[in-house]
Amino acid sequence: MLRMLFGEPPRVLDGKLLETMEAMERYATMLNKRIEKSHDVDHKLRKYEIYTLGLISSLDELEQSQYAARKFSRMIESTSYEDMTPEERLNYHRYVYFDKNAFIRQFSLLDKLGTLMNDYLGLQTERVKPHFSYFTVLRTMMKREAYPELALPLFELKEQTKPAMNRLRKRRNMEIHFMSSEMQDDLRQSHEDYDEEHQLENIAQQMRDLDEMMDLVLDTLRLTFHHAYRLMRK
Repeated sequence: MLRMLFGEPPRVLDGKLLETMEAMERYATMLNKRIEKSHDVDHKLRKYEIYTLGLISSLDELEQSQYAARKFSRMIESTSYEDMTPEERLNYHRYVYFDKNAFIRQFSLLDKLGTLMNDYLGLQTERVKPHFSYFTVLRTMMKREAYPELALPLFELKEQTKPAMNRLRKRRNMEIHFMSSEMQDDLRQSHEDYDEEHQLENIAQQMRDLDEMMDLVLDTLRLTFHHAYRLMRK
């Protein structure tokens, strides 16, 4: 959808994104077939199907936001806001918008996945922490040694992405609870020196963090839905 902003044709799925979407759609298809056969008296299968279809939509929206952030980031050449032309400032603000949209969506998508996992795996994480995240669910699995064939690979993925994830989590928390990350950077610089031009945040590093976190999201979804599919077939 957003590729039209750049005069490009619609996205063609490939690579990790294609593999992940296929894993999710395969699980949703199996759920739908089971619903038709069993009539799903307690509506659990229907709930899992709705969650899965919602995650597919969320992943689609996340990928579009990240793609737009990357495209606009490449249109920024100045190192300070004061040096920007009006057009470059507009592209910078567009980058900021889609960058925020992407990193907030990354954590949101994982938390939605955690809700589904907690239910279909019967973990009952809400008994320990009523408002839990995906990472709480993963800690629960590790602590209880539950489903190690899934928990261990997911934990390893999380550990590999920890530096980038922590930076993005800090930006997410700042954005949601305090002030936007770029304004926080402005405030820090204003304390350091009123006379100097305000340097932009490290956009290249931010994009690398987004890319790493996106790989985590895709790998996590793919592993989880392959596991859910195998569990459903038993």
